[in-house]
Amino acid sequence: MPHATETRSPGGTQPHFDLVIRGERIMTPAGELPREVGILDGRVSAVEPLGSGLSGNEIVELTSTEVLLPGLVDTHVHVNEPGRTEWEGFASATRAAAAGGVTTIIDMPLNSLPPTTNPGALHTKQDVAKDQAFVDVGFWGGAVPGNTDALRPLHDEGVFGFKCFLLHSGVDEFPALDPAEMEQDMAVLAGFDSVMIVHAEDAGAIERAPSAAGTAYGNFLASRPRGAENVAIAEVIERAGRTGARAHILHLSSSDALPLIAAAKRDGVRLTVETCPHYLTLTAEEIPDGATAYKCCPPIREASNRELLWAGLRDGTIDCIVSDHSPSTLDLKDLENGDFAVAWGGVSSLQLGLSLIWTEALQRGIDLHQVSDWMSARPAQLARLTTKGRLAVGYDADLAIFAPDDVFVVDPGKLHHKNPITPYAGKQLSGVVRRTFLRGRVIDYSTPSGRLLRNSLA
Repeated sequence: MPHATETRSPGGTQPHFDLVIRGERIMTPAGELPREVGILDGRVSAVEPLGSGLSGNEIVELTSTEVLLPGLVDTHVHVNEPGRTEWEGFASATRAAAAGGVTTIIDMPLNSLPPTTNPGALHTKQDVAKDQAFVDVGFWGGAVPGNTDALRPLHDEGVFGFKCFLLHSGVDEFPALDPAEMEQDMAVLAGFDSVMIVHAEDAGAIERAPSAAGTAYGNFLASRPRGAENVAIAEVIERAGRTGARAHILHLSSSDALPLIAAAKRDGVRLTVETCPHYLTLTAEEIPDGATAYKCCPPIREASNRELLWAGLRDGTIDCIVSDHSPSTLDLKDLENGDFAVAWGGVSSLQLGLSLIWTEALQRGIDLHQVSDWMSARPAQLARLTTKGRLAVGYDADLAIFAPDDVFVVDPGKLHHKNPITPYAGKQLSGVVRRTFLRGRVIDYSTPSGRLLRNSLA
């Protein structure tokens, strides 16, 4: 993209931008406003009232049905490359992200081989990702038994924090911590102000629960009870409070835990919480038996639980919405038999998240500014991405042109995800991403231009 020049105007010198986007509906931190956005060298350099006449090498005029949003930040994505690239990969995952208006992802440390539990494994993953990414990519590290000494080196190499499980992760090469081990590692992370992000289900509660075997979704739901989440979340809160570490609860599905979380936040525990589109849009009552595309852990719960999660978002108990995009090959979903005990647990939704949440938000009278905050600004704050998640001067020009009134029907074969399976197949959704920009350039799905990101403290 050419560098800026300056042109003379009657009032003096006026900057000439690489790109100017004009529209009645520009999503600023203050809300949706008529503005002109000047982009220079990949950053937002000016946001002025519509009619200011900003000049640029390229001008994009939005229609009255289009909104310019800050690109979404998805801090919970399983890319799985290297090692399980047939499940997903950086090229396919980041294309899907871009098609959904997501301009930054942070990759989870497991399901790839090797898992990201030491600097060498991180470098392996970075080498694979660097020439394939269509959006910007950061990385979480892993906290597993025996790698405490690797936490600071991984932080210094740029990971955004550390994921642990409190029960079997689903893959043997990423073992769980017990609560005492988690506390030990939290104390280490507190020393350099990193964050422990936790899959919070209690192993003992899951072991005591009924079997998930068979095609009945009710059996699977009973095998992952709310109590398993509630007990584990209480452990995270207690250990974070004791160590002073930052802690983050991944993919909250149990609304029972909301009062405990709210109390911890009032008490000053450094706690944040996410939930996911599948918990906010789907309900256990609607899941057919044998429909293993819906299997995820923790599980999709009842409609009453869903509404309480929405209430938790609205009152600030839940901080953000991210995908937990956890794909696999079709055979691992056991589609032929529909056995919930056998099928891989994970929902693919990276490309659909904005439309899914906007569809539900419309029904609840929630505006697009709030949705953008939950899916862009708040995840960026979690990862301390100081130039992402907002459409404001000084931020990266990571943007999405969104048509909120358009509708479409989900066709798995048209998604960029590597494996064409989704529980949303055939659903009509509101809101279409028409174009996505990374640092002021339209993502063309053929030329990767994403960068690898490092944490701001490294």
